[in-house]
Amino acid sequence: MPKFLLRANYTPTGMKGLLTEGGTGRREAVAKMIADVGGTLESFYFALGEDDVFMIADVPDNVSTAALSMMVCASGSATTRTTVLMTPEDMDRATGVHVDYRPPGR
Repeated sequence: MPKFLLRANYTPTGMKGLLTEGGTGRREAVAKMIADVGGTLESFYFALGEDDVFMIADVPDNVSTAALSMMVCASGSATTRTTVLMTPEDMDRATGVHVDYRPPGR
């Protein structure tokens, strides 16, 4: 199952909800949301800095991951950024794929 790095930043409304619900409540809600699309939450961390939350999740596909992101963003409580993660074995397979590429200007 594909693995994703999910980053979230709370809006003022979302931060008010976090203050009410607490950190473990948010982690449980996110884990359930991901499970509802057939995935699993591997890790969930709050952070100080550019992003408020970092999560790693296994999600069945890009479409399910996009649906999660759209639902969170549409709520007005947070914005998200998603990165597809690849294993070293994925990279090994990628190095074996022949790609015919012509650089610009050549």
